[in-house]
Amino acid sequence: MDGEQYFTPAKRKPAQSSPAGGEHELKGIDLNEHLVANRSATFFFRMKGDAMKEAGILDNDILVVDRSIRPVSGQVVVAVLNGDLLVRRFHRNFSSAFLIAENPRFPSINLAEFSDFLVWGVVTYAIHRVV
Repeated sequence: MDGEQYFTPAKRKPAQSSPAGGEHELKGIDLNEHLVANRSATFFFRMKGDAMKEAGILDNDILVVDRSIRPVSGQVVVAVLNGDLLVRRFHRNFSSAFLIAENPRFPSINLAEFSDFLVWGVVTYAIHRVV
């Protein structure tokens, strides 16, 4: 166990003992330090639906979305399409761009067919409850 660190959620001060009663010191962990690269451009977004389930993003997950990252092909993004928010994988080739779901029940969206489109931000993490 030497060299291992134990963290307690949302505590800022070290605890006095480890869960096993040993001499290891428990340290608090601030998820912002680990999940947020640009605090002023990062937002939390709740996923609704199962369009991205095969990418490991489940209904009700909390997504960490960074608006300062320029989207590149292959990244998961939050997009605004005709006023609706969508979470999809962004894909760009030489002539067009697409939003692709990670669930075969959802069709790919060719962005050339829409005039009102914006990549709102890039998803950097997905947090979900383990059941």
